[in-house]
Amino acid sequence: MRPMHGIVIIVPMVHQRRPRPRLSSSSYAQDIAPSIPAAATPPGTASTAPPTAGLDPESWSALLAPRLAQFAGVARHEHVTRAAQDMNVPQSTLSRAMVRLEQDLGVALFARKGRTVSLTPAGRAFLTSVEGALAEVERAAEAVRADADPASGKVAFGFLHTMGSETVPELIRAFRADHPRIRFQLVQNYGEAMLERLRAGDLDLCLTSPVPEAPDLVARRLDEQRLRLVVPDDHRLAGRRRIRLAEASDETFVTLEPGYGLRRITDDLCEAAGFRPRVAFEGEEAETLRGLVAAGLGVALLPPPAVARPGVVELTVTAPRAVREVGVAWLDGHPDTPPVAAFKRFLLSRRGHLLPG
Repeated sequence: MRPMHGIVIIVPMVHQRRPRPRLSSSSYAQDIAPSIPAAATPPGTASTAPPTAGLDPESWSALLAPRLAQFAGVARHEHVTRAAQDMNVPQSTLSRAMVRLEQDLGVALFARKGRTVSLTPAGRAFLTSVEGALAEVERAAEAVRADADPASGKVAFGFLHTMGSETVPELIRAFRADHPRIRFQLVQNYGEAMLERLRAGDLDLCLTSPVPEAPDLVARRLDEQRLRLVVPDDHRLAGRRRIRLAEASDETFVTLEPGYGLRRITDDLCEAAGFRPRVAFEGEEAETLRGLVAAGLGVALLPPPAVARPGVVELTVTAPRAVREVGVAWLDGHPDTPPVAAFKRFLLSRRGHLLPG
């Protein structure tokens, strides 16, 4: 049962404030890069400023972002000429940029005396926020550069729960033998959830099953894993070594939840064997299912365990062919950083011997 949530409506107080001044669409070209000739504009076509990615061209962020570092530089030097020399821009360019900044904000940021300047109270308040914003940009730039470093960068890697106890630790151990400083951000989940995170940009690569087929993804088959019918050790079939899946048509199954790749494979194999499984329990981890089989709750189609579990017998399925394909997937057209490219090459080199045994 999902809990009910109350809704709180907050009505903001309305304050009178002066209208925001109309911002000049040409201020970027005039103030930031006047030394770059403007491209010829066809007659009758309005000239527009270069857009700032992801920002409304009319927003304060789009307008002010290019000038924040210039403002901070002038504030630090308290001298326009020295600030211009430090930033390697013409003094006239910097002067115009600061005047335009004050005009756009409608606030005097500097008190001028000859070529020296000092901050007004509004300028000091603005500088505090500007320095914080610039420091955050600096940290972000350093972080993305560090993540892309060929020797010590980061790989965001997703994998299935059933790969977590043995396969993925062994892969990372082998890869780090040649790339000891590369860092991993690991995500363990079921297949569909990992593909969603791949599309959202949270993952660089994911190890999944079944191997996905989608126009926005690239996927490569790496290996296949036999599935076994797991039964309790006191089950009527426990004395067998092999079984046709149709012989289990009357059994109760424990399976993974819908959306899990192994659940889809189980349903497809049962359909190929001519029946629809009766499901007593839907879980999230294969080893939980194996434990419930040992408890007598049902039977299950599962990959081999990393460590043999008492209380169950694992039967080879002879028909239909019970395997799951395991592959690696990534976003089509998505550029790789050097560490991601190195790990991708490593995974592809393991084709045919990705899985233990």
